Amino acid sequence: MYGTQGTRRRRLIILAEFLVGVVAMVTLGSWLLASSDGLGGRAIGLWFIGAGLNYAPLSGYAIKLMRPGALDAELAGVDVGRELGRYTVLQLWVFVPLSLVVFDLRDALSRRRARTTPR
Repeated sequence: MYGTQGTRRRRLIILAEFLVGVVAMVTLGSWLLASSDGLGGRAIGLWFIGAGLNYAPLSGYAIKLMRPGALDAELAGVDVGRELGRYTVLQLWVFVPLSLVVFDLRDALSRRRARTTPR
């Protein structure tokens, strides 16, 4: 969401991309799943649904980072140039159906455990 300048316009475009990704890919996948007679068409439909659902946690994070100062606070002390290269590769996980959903659930459970564990 930051890129090289972190403008509000860039954040809005990325948020729109994520929201459209969820709706369009899940809709297309559902249509393929419902209208296909063969196993191949249904498999592609399931892939579209799973990959589209990956955009849901991304949308949630994008919404959280839209608050004034939230993105800057998240990036405090981070070498943005170095991290851009790393995340360019990591974004390929969006193509693995439900992977980002699973990662998000795992992180949420870890945070919940950390809050409830006595110190």
